[in-house]
Amino acid sequence: MMAKELYFNLNILVFTVGYILITIEHMTKINKATIALLMAVACWVLQFGNGIWTHQENMTFLGEHLANISQIIFFLIGALAVVEVINAHNGFKVLSDNLKIKSKKKMFWAVGLITFFLSSILDNLTTTLVMIAFLQKIIGNRNDRLIIGGGIVIAANAGGAWTPIGDVTTTMLWIGNQITTFNIMKEIFLPSLVCFLVSFFVLSFALKGDLDFKENLEANESEPYGVFIFWLGIAALIFVPIFKWLTGLPPYMGMLFGLSVLWIVTDILHSKYLNREHLRVPQILTKIDLSSALFFLGILLCVDALESAGILSGLAIYLDQTIGNTNIIAIIIGLASAIVDNVPLVAGTMGMYELSEYPTNSSFWSLIAYCAGTGGSILIFGSAAGVVFMGLEKADFIWYFKRISLPALLGFFAGAFVYILLT
Repeated sequence: MMAKELYFNLNILVFTVGYILITIEHMTKINKATIALLMAVACWVLQFGNGIWTHQENMTFLGEHLANISQIIFFLIGALAVVEVINAHNGFKVLSDNLKIKSKKKMFWAVGLITFFLSSILDNLTTTLVMIAFLQKIIGNRNDRLIIGGGIVIAANAGGAWTPIGDVTTTMLWIGNQITTFNIMKEIFLPSLVCFLVSFFVLSFALKGDLDFKENLEANESEPYGVFIFWLGIAALIFVPIFKWLTGLPPYMGMLFGLSVLWIVTDILHSKYLNREHLRVPQILTKIDLSSALFFLGILLCVDALESAGILSGLAIYLDQTIGNTNIIAIIIGLASAIVDNVPLVAGTMGMYELSEYPTNSSFWSLIAYCAGTGGSILIFGSAAGVVFMGLEKADFIWYFKRISLPALLGFFAGAFVYILLT
């Protein structure tokens, strides 16, 4: 018994230390994927050595978890590839060519609405990157860019929460059969929209007057078939949940199907031209950020090790006994996602609560999807979108906390209140 408790404590220690290092990545300059992979290996070494299960049983656990994780990883890689194909063709130029509004508040709301709906189709990280890069090209005043950029983080996270492909945590719940496509869109759209509207209403008071646009802008050169590839890529992403509904196959198969179609089309369009190699998928694949995929792999493997050890089920029992109310538990998880990455929080929650107890489309899972997706906006490093904003604009934690955190928090609680009121 003493040995079992020792292994449990060591697992928790590895997990805690690893997460502290992940949250201070901007200080240590050590990539969080490295830490996540080390955590995963260490936790599974401890799991194999704790003596609760036989070696063969642990191998079975590891194989089953890896099979489930692979679905998420292949889905993520496919999505990154599709978005990168669009980006290589300068497809996102469609936005920059049609969005140039003089009024600060009007631009703020226009950018917010585009971000909210675009992130539901793409994902919050990619949408934030595209919209921040767009702002940097057209707006000269950095303070205006920072305020609008903070709004983009909130809008991207709120918009990504209500579709199964808009946020990786919602994707995880979708792939794990905790939620279904149409139900999550029906239940979470209004709370997510309220979160966005409340946060933007509060933030809009910080913007007055007209924007200072950069002059003599050099627009990106158009690539052949850029607009066509933009819409084809968007269609491929939208088709993923439809593919799952039509065939019953896992979502990653739909994503790989969409990538395959895009690959065939670009090969047909560009294979005859030597100067278009950079527009073909093999070349584009070299630009994909695989460190993000490896980070998710490490995190999910680590959480699965804690689940196999029985630590997560013990935590679920503790929360049920001390709190009991699942709405409060979901809100706590959402607030925690402002500090700890929402991927492990959702992965941990999936391991803590069985589908037999909370079946597919239970209101608990829908609220988890909302809270984990939008809670990360409260602090700058609480979401992938916030980290992208921090990196591109060199925004610091203190500035974000003073200017963005309160509106984000108000929006988070407003959306949660609306969801609880309607269920």
